[in-house]
Amino acid sequence: MTDLKLSLKTLIVETCDKDCDPASIADDEILFGSGTRLALDSLDALQLSIALQKRFGVRLTDSKDTRRALASVSRLARWLKAQGRGLPA
Repeated sequence: MTDLKLSLKTLIVETCDKDCDPASIADDEILFGSGTRLALDSLDALQLSIALQKRFGVRLTDSKDTRRALASVSRLARWLKAQGRGLPA
């Protein structure tokens, strides 16, 4: 799952146009909110969900599930595994 998490971190940095090393993002670091290091917002969530659909072929359709899945890299990796999408296409 380490490769998946690094792939997700890279996707987040590239998609959300953040100036940081993907490896510097902790697996359980909270991604969204003004008080977080990355300070991702709703536009970032939309861009990230589109990128996830393109890369992994999954759709985040329910807003509550989306918030839970995108809370951290670890949660997103677990969600993708539960969808049967552990590796990038």
